Amino acid sequence: MSSDSGYIFGVHAVIEALRSDAIINKILIQKGMDKQLFIQLKNELKGQTHQLQFVPIEKINKICKQNHQGVLAFISPVEYFQTVDIIEELLEKGKQPHFLMLDRITDVRNFGAIARTAECMGVDAIIIAAKGAAQITPDAIKTSSGALSRIPVCREDHLQDVLLMMKQYELKIIACTEKTPHLVPDTNMLGGSVIIMGSEEDGISQELLKLADVRAKIPMMGAIASLNVGVATGIVLYEKMMQEKARVE
Repeated sequence: MSSDSGYIFGVHAVIEALRSDAIINKILIQKGMDKQLFIQLKNELKGQTHQLQFVPIEKINKICKQNHQGVLAFISPVEYFQTVDIIEELLEKGKQPHFLMLDRITDVRNFGAIARTAECMGVDAIIIAAKGAAQITPDAIKTSSGALSRIPVCREDHLQDVLLMMKQYELKIIACTEKTPHLVPDTNMLGGSVIIMGSEEDGISQELLKLADVRAKIPMMGAIASLNVGVATGIVLYEKMMQEKARVE
């Protein structure tokens, strides 16, 4: 059984999707689903790293009115990429890579809006975590005005490992965080780099902050000391773009 609404449902349909290497964002599994069906699904998932959520049947019923058998798999409408492949491709072309890494940003509409800004500002690729982050969904693509069909998105199991790899390529790691006295306009953002933006609730995780070469914050004058992450990303990417433009001129 399957659906054209961005997900497939039913144990056998999901198993076939897993066997065919379909690009799956996450799988919802009903708490207390039929034991035999669950065993079939569990055996198929062995050794795989898909994002799983065990939820009440009511949540699945809200999404799918048909006989879902207690399981839904959300399918990505576009292909994900690997960061190292994008880096190698850009370097072969003689271009300095410009990446945007999103740490624990979970709202798909924020993600879509950020992708739209990133594409406009010349970002080469966006990096997200395979788990605990918004994935590419029809809603995200719609909010991005199609940008998510144009800009590569790299989905990685461990963002920390990605940053360590980037250090080997001598890319500058720039963390946008309020935990620093240094301001974005005073920060040298030229050259190959990755800009990290964190969640509005918790910011950038400590594991990633420790790997940053540069920490910078957006200067603010108002009483509200925080910005929507999409707006903040736009400000930082604009600064990077203008610095690169000034260097060329």
